[in-house]
Amino acid sequence: MTGQWDDWIGRSNTQSDLIDQAVSNRWHAAFDRKQKDDIAQPQGLHFCLCTPEAATAELGQDGHPARTNAADGIYPPIPLPRRMWAASDITFLKPLSIAQRVERTSEVISVSEKAGKSGKLAFLELQHVWMAGGEEAIRENQTLVYREAAASTAPLSPPQISHGSFDHNNWDASATITPEEKLLFRFSAMTFNTHRIHYDLPYARDVERYRGLVVHGPLIASRLMQLVADTHGENTLSRFSFRAVSPAIAGEPLHLAMRQDADGLELGAFADDGRQTLSARASLA
Repeated sequence: MTGQWDDWIGRSNTQSDLIDQAVSNRWHAAFDRKQKDDIAQPQGLHFCLCTPEAATAELGQDGHPARTNAADGIYPPIPLPRRMWAASDITFLKPLSIAQRVERTSEVISVSEKAGKSGKLAFLELQHVWMAGGEEAIRENQTLVYREAAASTAPLSPPQISHGSFDHNNWDASATITPEEKLLFRFSAMTFNTHRIHYDLPYARDVERYRGLVVHGPLIASRLMQLVADTHGENTLSRFSFRAVSPAIAGEPLHLAMRQDADGLELGAFADDGRQTLSARASLA
């Protein structure tokens, strides 16, 4: 695959959206968050702006927009069927506000491959830039990973909850949530994400070999941003990066944690037995 997708590097597209009161209402309702009178919107709301616009007939088997050679496409037709959001590095430059028209430009930065324990892997690096009110508001470098199909006999992932436990005492602040199917549905709807691992249990289990419905990485990241907001105030993040470590399963307790260190904030999400599902770093403005 090396060099095969070089002509995709530099491809870009631009989408626009409007932050209206309805968008804000749905975001706060989904997370059971109380709205504030301020027009400034919480960090993480950008995940549901400028979402995919592919027609239903143009979706692939997994629910993602099918990868084609279309001139305006930014997702190369990499011949590996399983796709996941592996990581993001987000810089917050200015808060988003109600009634703003936002524009997102997405550009392909790199396409690479390597061999992993589970087979071939391909990595797509995208850079998203959100402009609001004529100024750059958010910059996000996103990593997508593509994997080979799972064998029908592959063990379900992740393993069943073991006898370990998560220790809250090692962290400055923590919270425990149980992401239910209702929240996964609402987050999928807000982000117009039709990836079937988040709502179609037979597909998630029998095709992609997950033990249950998978909690979205950016949903967990949003919850961690809210933990920062509850501790340090809204819109206090200047940078937030996260990396998927292991699948989090709907209906199971998820422990969110944060602590200060010499380099800023360390954050993480953990299953009930202490298995880490997502790691994150943050800097305050």
